[in-house]
Amino acid sequence: MIVVTGATGNVGRPLVELLAAAGEQVTAVSRRPATGLPAGVTHRPGDLADVAELKGLFEGADAVYLLVAGLGAELRPREIVAAAVAAGVRRIVFQSSQLVGTRTGSVSHEILRGFEAAVRGSGVDWTVLRPGGFASNAVLWAERVRSARTVAAPFPDVALPVVDPEDVAGVAAEALRDPVHAGRTYVLTGPVAVSPREQVRALAKAVGEPVAFVAQSAGEARSRLVRFLPEDAVDGMLSVMGEPSAEEQRVSPDVAGVLGRAPRPFSAWAARNAPAFT
Repeated sequence: MIVVTGATGNVGRPLVELLAAAGEQVTAVSRRPATGLPAGVTHRPGDLADVAELKGLFEGADAVYLLVAGLGAELRPREIVAAAVAAGVRRIVFQSSQLVGTRTGSVSHEILRGFEAAVRGSGVDWTVLRPGGFASNAVLWAERVRSARTVAAPFPDVALPVVDPEDVAGVAAEALRDPVHAGRTYVLTGPVAVSPREQVRALAKAVGEPVAFVAQSAGEARSRLVRFLPEDAVDGMLSVMGEPSAEEQRVSPDVAGVLGRAPRPFSAWAARNAPAFT
């Protein structure tokens, strides 16, 4: 049996669907109620911050997909991983971030470093996934696109190879099912670097109407983002968006290497999610 934590999210939901379609016995764990799960999938409400209930969350599992909601600052990585191992889990796939490797001094990613260390030292098979920025972050623009056919964003022509969350789910499904991926760390990106301006063009094509792009200053973007994200996370995000390293702009071969096909471009994500913008 495979336990998927964060099962209602951008990666967790398609991962549950992929595993169920492959005939795996799946338990979906989430803090929120889960609706529309595939037939045969069991749902367990749960929160990784509640150490007392961890044994129940992992009970009966052979493998676990470990996903930390938000920044996970309230979590205790070693206790969570130890609880999984004590419950009999033999394989852990952890969703980390590319920035753990590229921004080693980032305070906001310290908890992810702790999880990576705990997973690697767990004594069971492990795989670490380090996705770059998600294509789905464009959902932050959805309300403005719906109401005014406008997007405001900073650094309009700085390009990054954002990754489709469904490709992250695809790699995760392979890592959970095939021991050949044990002991590997995969960096997951899209097939080409795309700028915010190019992303907006793709969204306009997907919705079938012009969408105007308005360049913001970094300060304007920060003022908006800190309304719903911690300041450390916003500052880190803007740093990557405005001054990415060569490694952060590089297209990784890992999605293609695991899935045997090229990663999906941002335009494919936009076409699939066009209803959110209309």
